[in-house]
Amino acid sequence: MSVLEEISARSEELAEWRHDFHRHPELGLEEVRTAGVVAEKLRGWGVEVTEQVGITGVVGVIRGSLGPGKTIGFRADMDALAMTEKGTCPWKSVNDGVMHGCGHDGHTTMLLGAARYLAEHRDFRGTVIVIFQPAEEGNGGALAMLKDDLFGRFPMDEIYGMHNWTGQEPGCFRGRHGAAMAGSDFFTIRVKGKGAHGSAPQLSADTALAAAMIVTSLQQIVARNVAPLDSAVVSVTKIHTGSAFNIIPQEAELGGCTRFFSESTGAMLRDRIAAVAKAVAESVGCSAETEFDSIYGVLDNDDELTDAMMDAARAVVGDDKVGYAPEPQMASEDFSFLRRHVRGAYGFLGGQAPHGATNLHNPGYDFDDRVLPIGAAIWVTLAQQRLG
Repeated sequence: MSVLEEISARSEELAEWRHDFHRHPELGLEEVRTAGVVAEKLRGWGVEVTEQVGITGVVGVIRGSLGPGKTIGFRADMDALAMTEKGTCPWKSVNDGVMHGCGHDGHTTMLLGAARYLAEHRDFRGTVIVIFQPAEEGNGGALAMLKDDLFGRFPMDEIYGMHNWTGQEPGCFRGRHGAAMAGSDFFTIRVKGKGAHGSAPQLSADTALAAAMIVTSLQQIVARNVAPLDSAVVSVTKIHTGSAFNIIPQEAELGGCTRFFSESTGAMLRDRIAAVAKAVAESVGCSAETEFDSIYGVLDNDDELTDAMMDAARAVVGDDKVGYAPEPQMASEDFSFLRRHVRGAYGFLGGQAPHGATNLHNPGYDFDDRVLPIGAAIWVTLAQQRLG
């Protein structure tokens, strides 16, 4: 019996786990229930478990029975999104304003399925470390685990990650050499001026005007500072100012995000956003200060390990369902921060949303249960191939 056939025999149980996670979603760094379920299952299979790595993260260690060898890590994310679920699935979220709209319930389930198989079949050399990470959705989960000395406590030679992707047919697998997903910063621009009555604009330094001019001026950065063959995004997504119809506001605050595929481009965007905001604000008598939060780094795949993931996927689903992604994803992933410390690769597993919307981060989204055993089998096969 193949790995996929053996894991597929437990498909209903995998789906039950996934539905339970979906029904009880938790936001980043609040995944207490989810982490508890994960830790309990791992211990039940004889896996060495460490909890509260990076606040709510869980790490499991599975040692092979064939002696020493290298150590590889598999990472899945556990957190949900601050969204109200609008779908119709029977396992709809019972937590108001929180839902698994990105498929992390499926990621957690696939890695649990792989962990059980590997705990039951330890015929490999070396060690597999399964990492259940909190707070991938912009809340610093990878950084929290690094701060908690993840790689010092659990040294690894290689690390891998996987994400479901609705733009591909179920069971298809895509990898990419080099930059696979964009880096991203969040920025906040605080504008200060001088308030006045709406009937006497000459007495003001108008922050509402400054904010509007900053929004339009920031668009020149991608158009005129980014090389034509490079890719970048600068998006202003929030403007807060004013409290009355007849008062010119004294303060304004803008917020937004960037995307980029090289760290040098990211640094240039930071410099230009701050400079443009300052100059534009000063041109109308105001001042502007800009702060940045580095939310995601550029996810750079190791070529050899990307090929290794794709070889494992071919062994599970066949050559015709595996290929290289022609373009990187403009979305971001904090696996990028783990990748900075250890060689690694990240791939994409195709699946469709059967109960509502077909795109991620949508209130009608639901994970495709058909690919649960496929993802688990890819993890297992990758471990077998990398650890002999």
